[in-house]
Amino acid sequence: MTKVNLSWGHININVSNLDTSIAFYEKLGFSMLIPGVPYLGIEKDAALEIPEDQSAALNLPAGTRARACIMQLDDGFPKIDLTEYAKDSPQGAGANDDLGMVRLCLATRNLANDHALLTKAGVEFLSEPTEGVGSMADIALCRDPDGTLIELIEIHLEKWGAGSNS
Repeated sequence: MTKVNLSWGHININVSNLDTSIAFYEKLGFSMLIPGVPYLGIEKDAALEIPEDQSAALNLPAGTRARACIMQLDDGFPKIDLTEYAKDSPQGAGANDDLGMVRLCLATRNLANDHALLTKAGVEFLSEPTEGVGSMADIALCRDPDGTLIELIEIHLEKWGAGSNS
């Protein structure tokens, strides 16, 4: 068997209001890459039906309608897909101790400064910048408009010590 050769693609974040979420992620420094998700046949400005084959591939019911966009933090990967499904009762985001992906972590070089700027821009944090064990990192936690946890981290690699698998 040959070795699998994977690399980062994107992280999908389901949202209740695409426009509100775009504005929030723009505060974090993301920008719009594509106003839609072309390979799913959906666009940013109208809730379109995802074609049957693509719905089946994503394990979505036939007739699922959505609008979405692809955003990027820089020119690299991963990108984020923000998707608003036309659904009456979407489930809320999980908590940090739930199973599955529960937190998106974004690195910063100056947590105190970015925390202050984002707070001034209206981002509500669940925690103030907090020093990690052994001063190896500083972290702060906020939520997006739908409750997705977002950790900001300033890593101090010089304090991790030799032989660390960071």
